[in-house]
Amino acid sequence: MSMQDILARARSQAPLLSVRGLSKFYGARIGCNRVDFDLFPGEVLGIVGESGSGKSTLLSCMAGHLTPDTGEVIFATADGPSDTVRMGEAERRRLARTDWAFVHQNPRDGLRMGVSAGGNVGERLMAVGARNYGQIRGQALEWLGRVEIAADRIDDRPAAFSGGMQQRLQIARNLVTGPRLVFMDEPTGGLDVSVQARLLDLLRGLVREMGLSAIVVTHDLAVVRLLADRLMVMKGGHVVEQGLTDQVLDDPQHAYTQLLVSSVLQV
Repeated sequence: MSMQDILARARSQAPLLSVRGLSKFYGARIGCNRVDFDLFPGEVLGIVGESGSGKSTLLSCMAGHLTPDTGEVIFATADGPSDTVRMGEAERRRLARTDWAFVHQNPRDGLRMGVSAGGNVGERLMAVGARNYGQIRGQALEWLGRVEIAADRIDDRPAAFSGGMQQRLQIARNLVTGPRLVFMDEPTGGLDVSVQARLLDLLRGLVREMGLSAIVVTHDLAVVRLLADRLMVMKGGHVVEQGLTDQVLDDPQHAYTQLLVSSVLQV
């Protein structure tokens, strides 16, 4: 089945996330301006652009880390579509612990550095109501294995891990509760090339295996080539081009996208 067929089947369902007119300004400077798109179940959307293009601001507004100036972020909750921008803080926090997850570029921002590896994974389970210590530890062990961290490291603290291992631990902490939507902010940024490749393979396998929807912000076109079904290109806070990832990267239409792609090819 082609990627077009897979996406067409996904779009026969209602969108998981609908973003409408999302804007954020910092005085006279544009963070993002009137962004619109739908994300469907099981779809991975990549957002690319140079530093200052607005991609991280957009992600933060969608994930509830920033309050947009205008617009809606409609998520298909268990009780029906709901605008997360206008949710109460308690409801948004509950959503962030259950149906949503956020993978930070710096894993230290997404981990409790003073808590063991197993404790980091177990905390998210406890946040959704798990109380049996044996079951929590068992699930933590299972997830450490899934992200290629040895079982005998379960009681080690993240500070004892390499950067790549910390990022894999952050992924385990985020995915253990089976979220439906994962926000990723430069998930391979700052890692060595060989570590990046291993992490990308791991992420791609988990996303497909779990049927996750994801939004991946990155400046690295190789990351979106591997992970994303669809691609949005941002410049100056605006979306200048979007479409299927391979189509955008192999036949870019906007001059800015052409520049991004050509700069990679020249390296």
